[in-house]
Amino acid sequence: KVQVNSEGCVQGVVLEDGTEVRSKVVLSNTSPQITFLKLTPQEWLPEEFLEKISQLDTRSPVTKINVAVDRLPSFLAAPNAPRGHPLPHHQCSIHLNCEDTLLLHQAFEDAMDGLPSHRPMIELCIPSALDPTLAPSGCHVVSLFTQYTPYTLAGGKAWDEQERDAYADRVFDCIEVYAPGFKDSVVGRDILTPPDLERIFGLPGGNIFHCAMSLDQLYFARPVPLHSGYRCPLQGLYLCGSGAHPGGGVMGAAGRNAAHAAFRDLKSK
Repeated sequence: KVQVNSEGCVQGVVLEDGTEVRSKVVLSNTSPQITFLKLTPQEWLPEEFLEKISQLDTRSPVTKINVAVDRLPSFLAAPNAPRGHPLPHHQCSIHLNCEDTLLLHQAFEDAMDGLPSHRPMIELCIPSALDPTLAPSGCHVVSLFTQYTPYTLAGGKAWDEQERDAYADRVFDCIEVYAPGFKDSVVGRDILTPPDLERIFGLPGGNIFHCAMSLDQLYFARPVPLHSGYRCPLQGLYLCGSGAHPGGGVMGAAGRNAAHAAFRDLKSK
């Protein structure tokens, strides 16, 4: 938790094992809701600020599936080389089931009805095509970023093992159409629905961007208006993760900007 002194300034953090780390500044890479509603003493934050944070849209339609395969996927559109060496397209992000906007819209409508998409959009990456140390020789790891899947299924039903497996099977059936033999190559899989992403990684709603990347939660309104400059009402506490401007994505911009804000504040004292 964030430690605060009697003057209302940050003085460090307390770790889970009770260890105290003293510091004049604390940069939090957790989501705004975790940072301000769980890790920070509530008495030091204005009620209006806490209310706005609690109302952030954190819904996410993404189910992540990690897959281990015993051979490189071979796509009909670009068959593998004779010895199965990765080709340029294996080293890129491959998008399936998104040949036109109608497919995406239908997938979205399924989720709006509380159903996992019947034909989900699939973003497929093969990290081991770039870094062979990630898998044994000849084998590969495949990362699947799929949508749309609702946080709660129709009728208020929670995700269970049967629902997870049924959805993953549907995703693999789709990949099989583009890359015959994919299903037979699978030796292991890890299925992470939105509730799983929330439980395991502390992502409210399972949102990897910490809160929605919608116009009302971007730029000067991220995470909330009047507090979009990485600072918050508690002096010395900064937000440096995806819940701060400019939002999600693998770039580190929020962290860099938050660090500069903290340095400026320290120099001005």
